[in-house]
Amino acid sequence: MARLRIEQLENALSKRIAPIYVVSGDEPLLIQEACDLIRQQAHQAGYDERELYHTDAGFTWETLLQSANSMSLFSEKKIIEVRVINGKLGDAGAKAIIEYCSRPSDDNLLLLVFPKLDKKTQNSKWHKALDSVADILQVWPVAAHQLPRWIEQRLKQAGLTAEPQAIEILCAKVEGNLLAAVQEVEKLKLIADSNHLDAQTMSNAVMDSARYDVFNLTNKALSGDSRAAVANLHGLKAEGTEAPIVLWALTREIRTLATIKEALQLGQSFDQVAQRNGVWDNRKTLVKQALHRLDLKILHQLIRKCLLADKSIKGIANEDTWNLLLEITINLAGTQALSPKSNRLALQSGN
Repeated sequence: MARLRIEQLENALSKRIAPIYVVSGDEPLLIQEACDLIRQQAHQAGYDERELYHTDAGFTWETLLQSANSMSLFSEKKIIEVRVINGKLGDAGAKAIIEYCSRPSDDNLLLLVFPKLDKKTQNSKWHKALDSVADILQVWPVAAHQLPRWIEQRLKQAGLTAEPQAIEILCAKVEGNLLAAVQEVEKLKLIADSNHLDAQTMSNAVMDSARYDVFNLTNKALSGDSRAAVANLHGLKAEGTEAPIVLWALTREIRTLATIKEALQLGQSFDQVAQRNGVWDNRKTLVKQALHRLDLKILHQLIRKCLLADKSIKGIANEDTWNLLLEITINLAGTQALSPKSNRLALQSGN
């Protein structure tokens, strides 16, 4: 029905609620905010119940069709949200989506959340079926040159303004990490003495951060300093940092490395690929060091290990999450620390 940019979503929702929404991309913060906005507007339109599914080992696509055909116990309308973990539907998923699109219900809103979808996937029969009835939102990362403006808008939403040099300091601090940027803005709301921030105020604020943060963790791992990376990870755990935040940071770096590695093997320029994937100039050396150490097979294995860690966080896999995060961190730093058991589990989680 419509292809939307993220800045168009709110206006589109104010005009009508589509029967199906497809949200895809690799920027967790923007994905979450888009889904929150869809759910909020749907709730105002009478969709008072929500059923959430993850396409993990316990999910079957027949569940979607059964949910669509069952009456809600608590409201006339409901949201059916399906988070497709690896972006793959399989034959059963493709068939279910095509069948659902052939007769979408007025009483249901289907929200499908995917990681970034490639061109081949977008040309599949099931995606074309969605294209005919769904509003499709592909979320793109905020490029390096767009980040100052993005942060300026976030500060404005928080009732703050900042001089250009202050915004540059914050950009350098967060290095393209939008979640970190939002967290810093929230902190500034609490500690700023004035609604207008100068460079000195910003510098003092962003330097007053926790000793062990997820950005230091990934930087140490990328540089190959496994001892410092492990110490940083232990510090994060001791300070009460939630495991999903650590996993998100590690997964983001590993997926970026894999994407760049694949592009380099196709003969593409490192600088162009790095820019396309939001790698700032001051981090290119770190990324190059990691790419030199890690081959594509290891990176794919680490992605599967991240999926296993995600399952352990959700209680689906009976594994110690922090031990998994430790193995991922050590391996990202270039030390082969994956045990035979964890290798086997990682391979199973990727199936």
